[in-house]
Amino acid sequence: MVEIGEFIIFLKNYFLSRLISAGQIFEGIKDIIVAFLIVKRGKYSSSFLNTSFLMIVAAAIVGGPIIAENTPFLQSLNNQNNYQALVVSYNPYGGSLGTVYSVKPEIVSYRVVAGDSLASIAKRFNLATNSIKWSNNLKSDLIKPGQVLSIPPFDGIIHKVESGETVYSIAKKYKVTAQNIVNFPLNDFVDIDTFSLNSGQTLFVPEGVIENKPVIQTQFIASIQAGVRGSSNFIWPTSGGITQYPVVYHMALDIANPSSPPVLAADSGTVVYAGCLNWGYGCHVIIDHGNGYQSLYAHMSSYSPNIGDSVSQGSQIGVMGSTGRSTGMHLHFEIRSGGVLLNPLSFLK
Repeated sequence: MVEIGEFIIFLKNYFLSRLISAGQIFEGIKDIIVAFLIVKRGKYSSSFLNTSFLMIVAAAIVGGPIIAENTPFLQSLNNQNNYQALVVSYNPYGGSLGTVYSVKPEIVSYRVVAGDSLASIAKRFNLATNSIKWSNNLKSDLIKPGQVLSIPPFDGIIHKVESGETVYSIAKKYKVTAQNIVNFPLNDFVDIDTFSLNSGQTLFVPEGVIENKPVIQTQFIASIQAGVRGSSNFIWPTSGGITQYPVVYHMALDIANPSSPPVLAADSGTVVYAGCLNWGYGCHVIIDHGNGYQSLYAHMSSYSPNIGDSVSQGSQIGVMGSTGRSTGMHLHFEIRSGGVLLNPLSFLK
């Protein structure tokens, strides 16, 4: 035991002496380097600064993507940019109920080239000739090379708002409903509650017409009766007239009736959403039919079922109204499958 104790003391003294020796060597080297830098001060400052700058740039290049990927603030900014790029991304429920349109309907400029005509340009953009003619205030079909035309995204009219005009007066002028104008996703308003406009701003009026041109009218073009069964076992959810048919940016039916009739469940199912918003769909109900389909009923003045309630086909779930993003009494009706909006007319013929 005595020998073990002496051995431990020996190891302790040995390592201590080695550490002291290494420290003395390190201090000596450090003193030499410091002295050298003092003597040569300024000589290597430029090289030192350049090297430091290059190291910072390299660190930013390597570490920047990692920081951006893991910074919540930057992620929120990216999410906002993605939202704007998609034009419409409305999902107050989460999950698969989001409505995302991959197209971006916009007004584009086209410069006329030799050989162009209004008809050939209209055919190129899949539009009616009058839509281009009216949108550019052309008095005739005559166009010339170099002329720049505003091309609407769909059939309708590009309108520049004048002082005193409202969405209602513009709708009346072009023989559509105000809701048609409000439904177009790129139309902006000063106040989303009153749909007020700025003088000089541009509006697109979908399906708008000028004067008495021989075109199909969209307002109350078809009258339907609630409860009539469609080709895919859905029934018409209310009575009234169709004021807007499904289009790519509004894949739904707008059914209007000033008498505010009841709204019926288009098919049996379970209520998965029932509530009111001050914007968008307003007071609305979503029913899951248990077969891959869901139906949505929006802008109602009131609704009766609660989330989780079972409803039978034809039972009343609410009353037609004008809540949310609405300009008048109507029902906005959608049919969805897997979060994708389908054409309701395919189920209600």
